[in-house]
Amino acid sequence: MKFNATQRSVQGTSASRRLRNAGRVPAIVYGGTESPLNIELDHNEIFHALRKEAFHASILDMQLDGKSQQVLLRAVQWHPYKQQVLHVDFQRVLAKQALTTKVPLHFINGDSSPAVKVGKAIISHVLTELEITCLPADLPQAIEVDLSTLEAGATLHLADIQLPKGVTFVGQGEAANPALATALVKGGGASAADDAEEGGEAASGDEPAAE
Repeated sequence: MKFNATQRSVQGTSASRRLRNAGRVPAIVYGGTESPLNIELDHNEIFHALRKEAFHASILDMQLDGKSQQVLLRAVQWHPYKQQVLHVDFQRVLAKQALTTKVPLHFINGDSSPAVKVGKAIISHVLTELEITCLPADLPQAIEVDLSTLEAGATLHLADIQLPKGVTFVGQGEAANPALATALVKGGGASAADDAEEGGEAASGDEPAAE
């Protein structure tokens, strides 16, 4: 994905305020082998770009003064109540240097899983993104989590899926195998069949809300 940037010569609170009043956004690019660089962006362009999921988890092509640089979005500061971008941080990307970032999880085939079709369970997404490390060329825009074999009352962990080639999860120790999704059965039972064996007794507890 591409976006346009212009080098910013003035700094400070007053200068940033003037930029924002003119429809521009102050930003910075850091990392790599060069010094941090102050830039400015068109507010409308960056505002609409930030609404796209891929912009947050992709290697971006920054067009700066007629030259192209690869960067990764690192932080965005928003106005507390206006739909206004106040500041953006980018990190330079080097082809042979591994990077660490978060990528979204895309859950698929939940409706066709045994948990839903047979067990009448509600699938709860425990995580919505993963922090991973990889080379820039291996960075996925998202990681698919296939729920087609998930059973009622079961939990799908990271070890149950295969990460894309070259991608490593950052978590260590007890956090090395986090739960990604769980199939919650109405009333907290293990399965719909168990509910029937209980002779139709009223289930205790509230029904978990679907995410």
